[in-house]
Amino acid sequence: MFSSIVPLVRLNPFHAPHLQLQQESVGLRKRPAEPVELSCTRRTLAAASVDEEYSCEYGSLKFYALCGFGGVLSCGLTHTAVVPLDLVKCRIQVDPQKYKSIFNGFSVTVKEDGVRGLAKGWAPTFIGYSMQGLCKFGFYEIFKIFYGNMLGEENAYLWRTSLYLAASASAEFFADIALAPMEAAKVRIQTQPGYANTLRQAAPKMYAEEGIWAFYKGVAPLWMRQIPYTMMKFACFERTVEALYKYVVPKPRSECSKAEQLVVTFIAGYIAGVFCAIVSHPADSVVSVLNKEKGSSALEVLKRLGLKGVWKGLFARIIMIGTLTALQWFIYDSVKVYFRLPRPPPPDMPESLKKKLGLTE
Repeated sequence: MFSSIVPLVRLNPFHAPHLQLQQESVGLRKRPAEPVELSCTRRTLAAASVDEEYSCEYGSLKFYALCGFGGVLSCGLTHTAVVPLDLVKCRIQVDPQKYKSIFNGFSVTVKEDGVRGLAKGWAPTFIGYSMQGLCKFGFYEIFKIFYGNMLGEENAYLWRTSLYLAASASAEFFADIALAPMEAAKVRIQTQPGYANTLRQAAPKMYAEEGIWAFYKGVAPLWMRQIPYTMMKFACFERTVEALYKYVVPKPRSECSKAEQLVVTFIAGYIAGVFCAIVSHPADSVVSVLNKEKGSSALEVLKRLGLKGVWKGLFARIIMIGTLTALQWFIYDSVKVYFRLPRPPPPDMPESLKKKLGLTE
């Protein structure tokens, strides 16, 4: 029994770097040393080489700008597409007595508001999540390169999971500040019948009642929800892609077509999305209730919901976030392919580290 568990533990992408290093060292010793001229050199340098294959240099302003644009499309379009599911999920969280399940929630909503009622909140969703996507993906690329340079090539490889976690958390901090006003308006529209039907009605009304605080009182719970979510989204995705190419895909990434690479991106994105939904759901429940009520604090809402209440609507969120995350990564990577941006392969052990370990001749 234990013999079957040990290999799974060793393949865990979040285990300590020195354990992973031992595992990779054994694999490298078993393989004959590759000629130096054919081996992989520094990942950043390989990606940074500007030739006819790429439209810009890795880490340039154009690169960051187009990554941000990819984030706008990936987050803005996908979140808007699932507004009906998001609406029902929010209503289950704030009024579980009335909206008992996903299917019941859809039925009650259509009966009361008609089919058009399922689209409530689409405008703040599109604007808010487009701004969030711009900051999330754009700043992630910036922080990943910045922190990687601070660590140095060898440490960036050994501690790459921590690098992904730190870069994504830093990016999401700013992304949530951009998202908060529209998220507050969206929840009011979706969960308070009769309050407002459009963003143009909701925003002035919210400002008149609570001032600018109405738009930013949910930013702290947003950080609680979105930062763990984004850390899982990026770190799990990056390591899942690495694992898929290493253990599942029968040929190296360099030999895969662009379409095959995008399929791997979609699969890794969905796997990451499931974990994202579970990690961030309790805070999501608090945000939904907090933005609906006046004068409440996150701690008060959390105490009132209790351990069971914060998990209401989890199934709907897993379906929504799993699909969303997969589509977001697929769209984001497709934008990189379309604009011919550098797309570095999964990281390989630096030559300098191989030499230190005596793995090359």
